[in-house]
Amino acid sequence: MTAEATPSPATAIGGPAEAGPPVRGPRARSRTAYPRYVAGKLGGAAVSLLAVLVTSFFLFRLIPGDPVKYMTGGHQVSAEQLANYRKEFGLDLPLWEQFTDYCAKALSGDLGTSYQFRAPVIDKITEALPNTLLLTGTSFVLFTALGIFLGTRSAWRNGGVGDRLNTGLALTLYSIPSFWLGLLLIIVFSVGMGPIPGLFPTGGMESGNGETGFAYVADVAHHLVLPVLTLVAVEYGQTLLVTRSALLDEMGSDYLTTARAKGLRDDLVRRRHAVPNALLPTVTLIFINLGRTVAGVILVETVFSWPGLGGLFYQALSVPDLPLVQGLFFFFAAAVIVMNTLADLIYPLLDPRVGR
Repeated sequence: MTAEATPSPATAIGGPAEAGPPVRGPRARSRTAYPRYVAGKLGGAAVSLLAVLVTSFFLFRLIPGDPVKYMTGGHQVSAEQLANYRKEFGLDLPLWEQFTDYCAKALSGDLGTSYQFRAPVIDKITEALPNTLLLTGTSFVLFTALGIFLGTRSAWRNGGVGDRLNTGLALTLYSIPSFWLGLLLIIVFSVGMGPIPGLFPTGGMESGNGETGFAYVADVAHHLVLPVLTLVAVEYGQTLLVTRSALLDEMGSDYLTTARAKGLRDDLVRRRHAVPNALLPTVTLIFINLGRTVAGVILVETVFSWPGLGGLFYQALSVPDLPLVQGLFFFFAAAVIVMNTLADLIYPLLDPRVGR
């Protein structure tokens, strides 16, 4: 009997074959899984940003101090003048009304007006942001490259003298507070200690001597050395340890044994096969570190008097300049949330098993 003549089970009992529900294969499921994954991550990021917005309003109102008295410069003023100041900045309104007004303006992009600068908060952030990006961007590139390079070499020579030295030094520097290391570097390399002369400025971004062109670039680079060195020393260890751990997990894989059996040299096996697969966790860490470095530069900028967002935050906190503090806090938190979300969205593109 031919295949065409073979009756189906439904036909054999005298009834037509009913069409069942369509079977969705793994490819169809994968086409809908990633959009759902993206929507979930974006929704979580939006909720986090709203939570930060609420927290930034109430948290800094616990700081002792009267911003209105700061605005008077410590001079004796009448009660009527103080009341006018409070009315000008909306401080005479009930707390719930201040909160609703703050949220409405923030959602439209208006973070308020700084008390001490009498300028929009967003303008002050825009003004200081390039200086912070210069510091954090330079540091980020250096400590990421250094961490990946040393982590790769440590894993490939696991247990050797170089591996133990790299790992020990990375753990030691990673545990040191950045402000303490910055102060130590100022004492040794700016002030000078013993035979070591003062080679670098103690703080600031430029000497203020009116340099232009290449002289100005060299001057800024000279001021940039110590704060960058501080951030690189504290941050590279995490990238080194994650890269080392991921590469150690890959080194026992069968495909590396096969590559060696085909006669490939160890350096080719490492560069072409092991390292690309081991860098998946490091890619996630890179995005997280990018947001965390922008938010965590406050102490380093304060120690080195760097005119960026960190120094601006410290200055606003001492008043307290509530709109400026709230705006900077929201910006720092948003940088971390956005970078974490980008890491979550990119990782499934590198490893399709994620997000299914």
